[in-house]
Amino acid sequence: MRPRPLLATLATTLTATTCLITTPTDLTAGSSPVSTTGPLAAPTAPTPPTEPAPRPTAGLAVTGPAADPVVGFATTSPAGSTAELPAADSTAGSAPWSTVGPPTTGPLTGSPAGSATASPAGSAAAGFAAASPAGATVTGRAARFAAGPAAPGSRACSPAVSLTGFSDALDKTTYAGTFVGNLSALAPDRHGTLAALSDRSALFRLDARTLQPVGVLPLADESGAALDAEGLVADGGTYLVSSETEPSVRRYSGDGRILDRLPVPDTLRTAPDGRAQRNGTFEGLTLLPGGRTLVASMEYALAGDSPGLVRVQTWQRTPGRTFRPAAQYAYRADPGLGVPEITATPDGRLLVLERGFTAGVGNTVRLYLADPRHATDTSRIAYLTGQDGVRTVRKTLLADLAACPTLGATAKQPQPNPLLDNIEGMAVTGRTKGRLDVVLVSDDNQADTQTTRFYGLRVRV
Repeated sequence: MRPRPLLATLATTLTATTCLITTPTDLTAGSSPVSTTGPLAAPTAPTPPTEPAPRPTAGLAVTGPAADPVVGFATTSPAGSTAELPAADSTAGSAPWSTVGPPTTGPLTGSPAGSATASPAGSAAAGFAAASPAGATVTGRAARFAAGPAAPGSRACSPAVSLTGFSDALDKTTYAGTFVGNLSALAPDRHGTLAALSDRSALFRLDARTLQPVGVLPLADESGAALDAEGLVADGGTYLVSSETEPSVRRYSGDGRILDRLPVPDTLRTAPDGRAQRNGTFEGLTLLPGGRTLVASMEYALAGDSPGLVRVQTWQRTPGRTFRPAAQYAYRADPGLGVPEITATPDGRLLVLERGFTAGVGNTVRLYLADPRHATDTSRIAYLTGQDGVRTVRKTLLADLAACPTLGATAKQPQPNPLLDNIEGMAVTGRTKGRLDVVLVSDDNQADTQTTRFYGLRVRV
């Protein structure tokens, strides 16, 4: 979806002290919380480099050593055991994924013509509904991005985050008659694939190394209507998908059938049924390590809550594999920004994207590490107004992406850094040399002034 205008001055300057992070060993342990910087004091925006690195020579090429395998959601439990991955629903039938040849493309931004190689139809495990045995792990490889030559250290966005590259190869393309864009969420999936959710009610299957589509599945609500789909979790052969219209979270089988719909607290529903703002509800969705706790983030504050205090709702998996509502927390976004995406880290903390937009200036996109361990359960607090005794989720700034190198990226509208766009999806896809491999994607809103762009990051947490 399109972000709301940014109300505060763009803040992009990082210091080394803001990126020093203490890694906890367990979400429930009593160890000291991570360091937190609090709201930013609105420093001045940086000027993009005057001599950007050359344009990527092969936007989808695979470079460097292969990343460590990703298990399900790239998670291991704090004790080191493999994360639980439930088996696929036994009722799932043959998946009606449309699988054709390479996508139909227009000009490829960031990749020369012919540099993108599509996987043949069905090459990444035909179907998608095939179930693994209960408890089996699913492995894949992280996507790689070529970004041309660069001097040592020139890809750093901050002491904690570096940019490995970007790709515009899927911008304004179609696959099996479906527009490849409006991408709002990503999730590592089975058989070396990456699931990509369009907010126009389509679920794409991408080759995790080349990012080329190898399948697409239409989704719908109970009446057959399209979803405003925003959040995605691949859960053992099924898919948990949030829609911000109501809002809702539904579980879909591998062939697109609705298997379940999770209960949502009344206060989180859109007005007049609740206090949520239209287009301001469940944008982020993630499953914590172990597969027992589902987390959804609202994009904006509820009516009656203090501006910027975003509710984070959790559900606990029951023995019957359904989810019941559990604790709720308050996360304070920076002034004027919303929360378009969250994703779990292997130790149970959260990577959080904050985003805003100012006409004539462009996007603000910041990456935070959030730790909810010591936050107050706000599920019984009707209004969050900054009252005493309510501890919000602690957060540490990892990077303001305006500080990343441009790597030759171009923008179709004014941006503080031409690399930036309407970034909305995020997934942890593996590990390389002790850092998390993270893929981001921007939602182009099917607009001429915006780009479907994938980004590769290495993140130290």
